[in-house]
Amino acid sequence: MIVRPVKVSDLPALMTLVEQAGPGFTTLPANEDRLAHRVRWAQRAFAEQVERADADYLFVLEDDEQRVVGVSAMAGAVGLREPWYNYRLGVTVSSAPDLGIQRQIPTLFLNNELTGQSELCSLFLRHDQRNGSNGRLLSLGRLLFVAEFPHLFGEKMIAELRGSADENGCSPFWDSLGRHFFQMDFTHADHLSGLGNKAFIAELMPRQPLYTCLLTEQAQAAIGQTHPNTQPALKILQAEGFTHKGYIDIFDGGPVIEAPIRSIRTVRDSLELTLSLGTPDEQAPLWLIHNRRLENCRITAAHGRLVGNSLVVDRLTAKRLQLQPGNSVRAVLLPHQQQHAVAA
Repeated sequence: MIVRPVKVSDLPALMTLVEQAGPGFTTLPANEDRLAHRVRWAQRAFAEQVERADADYLFVLEDDEQRVVGVSAMAGAVGLREPWYNYRLGVTVSSAPDLGIQRQIPTLFLNNELTGQSELCSLFLRHDQRNGSNGRLLSLGRLLFVAEFPHLFGEKMIAELRGSADENGCSPFWDSLGRHFFQMDFTHADHLSGLGNKAFIAELMPRQPLYTCLLTEQAQAAIGQTHPNTQPALKILQAEGFTHKGYIDIFDGGPVIEAPIRSIRTVRDSLELTLSLGTPDEQAPLWLIHNRRLENCRITAAHGRLVGNSLVVDRLTAKRLQLQPGNSVRAVLLPHQQQHAVAA
């Protein structure tokens, strides 16, 4: 398996993937024209023909038969072209000393505080490929890309994770809050946001703090909770150092997790090594390996043996990376725990 930049020829496979992902995968809508536009724009980003505010790095996971089985992406910066909104969880203290009453009420504040940060997004892996190291390769491969090209990204990396939903796919958070201001169902509002039509949020959402005690019990319980299908992806990013610091999605209440880029495990622990050929057995540790190229980026996961400043891998790994012995690579050990990214 390799992670590589998307190509126009990947469009049919991408359409199949987004259709399999279903309506919750709003950052890659099942619309061929919009998908084609995003692919072409991603190619410009990898060619360094766009500013960071517009950069959209779209990757695919490809097997040795050149079949596309997964997709993931990163945005160079959020909110510099269109408003980027989240709720921040806080507390409002109310007191009446004469009556001996003091209340600390959890409160939601609409804000743009994450503007300018980079974002992990659009992660989906085909169901029959959710095994071995495929999920970690798809999720963490893009972080190894960040380690090689940190100048293309902000100080922090964030990820908006899908929030909890009921058995019908409806969001209790939206039903208790958002629908009162937008007069549309959750799927429609989330779809518009995924298409980049976020300006309407500023026009319709109240600017005043919102007391969570006025929401239904189901909506309060959904605040900061991830969808069950997103739990594996969350665990992978938590192992990388991502944490939830009180920001949530304004539509479904899902958590926004974040980490300073320099502190992300894959970025912090990655090494610049020289590629060597050999026969490392399956007892050798599993490495995430990047060929250190931008437009012709190739990233794979393979067993390797560290000898001084050289990483010894087999010929198939070198072929996947399109490298020769003596070429430079960036590599990092994969975490030992077995975790599988599914969707975000």
